[in-house]
Amino acid sequence: MLTSLFLSLLWLIGCTTDEGRRGVDPEPDDDEVVTVEKFYFGADLSYVNQILDHGGVYFDDGEQASPYQIFAEHGANLARFRLWHNPVWTREVYENGTQLYNDLLDVEKSIHLSKEQGMDVLLDFHYSDDWADPGKQFVPEAWEEITDIDVLADSVYNYTYAVLSYLNDKDLMPEMVQIGNETNCGMMRSGGNTDFPEMDVCESGWNNMGIVVKAAIRAVNEVAETSTVDTKIAFHVADPVNVEWWFEEMLKQTTEFDFIGISYYPLWHTGVQFHQLEDRISGFSERFGKEIILLETAYPWTTDGADNYNNLFGGETPVSGYPYTVEGQTNFMVDLTQALKNAGASGVVYWEPAWITSEMRDQWGTGSSWENSAFFDFEGNTQSSIDFMTYDYTTND
Repeated sequence: MLTSLFLSLLWLIGCTTDEGRRGVDPEPDDDEVVTVEKFYFGADLSYVNQILDHGGVYFDDGEQASPYQIFAEHGANLARFRLWHNPVWTREVYENGTQLYNDLLDVEKSIHLSKEQGMDVLLDFHYSDDWADPGKQFVPEAWEEITDIDVLADSVYNYTYAVLSYLNDKDLMPEMVQIGNETNCGMMRSGGNTDFPEMDVCESGWNNMGIVVKAAIRAVNEVAETSTVDTKIAFHVADPVNVEWWFEEMLKQTTEFDFIGISYYPLWHTGVQFHQLEDRISGFSERFGKEIILLETAYPWTTDGADNYNNLFGGETPVSGYPYTVEGQTNFMVDLTQALKNAGASGVVYWEPAWITSEMRDQWGTGSSWENSAFFDFEGNTQSSIDFMTYDYTTND
């Protein structure tokens, strides 16, 4: 009931108009030098609360422990969480479901537990009720009837502002905010009415995309001005082959962001080979004058599974030199991280390294489609791969 009341308030706020909030972006500074102040070792732990609620158990050195504590003690200094607008389906997949997951209240709990362990937080706004990725970007149900770009921009502004103000009032302001998730062709591309503003940047939606993201940026900055946390802003595309064209266009819309975020799953993203990544990342930094962070990556340690939920990874040919073993996964993450450090990147975030099998459900199955890519064995014990974050890397300092 509390969740429904709060989301109803967000909907009412999100659909009002408020002209005059659109500012003018500063001109880019051609002489700007990218300075990496901190290297982030990140873990996307968005499923953890749901796993714990449905029988998942984690062990470290033979002792049962909180996964938030485990990751912090093994070197993670950033926890990433996705936020869906009103994900009622996360309750409906359970016969007697009583709560939502990856909504604001669930994220609030995750942020609290992460900051309690000393980790920074990255909040990933999907601006959808469901998964947002290159293949799907659904309009939140609350916004489906919008037909005017100004109303959509103000809805995004007000929703973003309300979420961050709520968190900031509880001393839970995230250190980084991601505006959209894997927005290769834009945000909110489908599910709206026939007159919904065009948001597909692979078609003709860049102007509208610019208006909407600047509204989100403004909301982040205005809340940050009242906070003790200097929140940074990231945009995120999947596959390094999409970085150059996408950020060339985004920089025509706004320069007011801090990080270029990239998903790189080498078993899927074969346009840039693993040995080519370092040079490509270095080139992105020099070309765009922004910090670069790998926001998603993963690699399997086995082709076996612990449940009947088919795994997403395992049928592909391994990257040369990195077999599907715990050692292969560990070496992959160490070598990937060293390449990023060599290239001057600012961090690496592993996607769902704690998604072990349990009675957790989503739309496609019960358990995990990722347990063979987690940092835990099939009994929930940590494996050596989690310690890539404490490896003694060389630096260019």
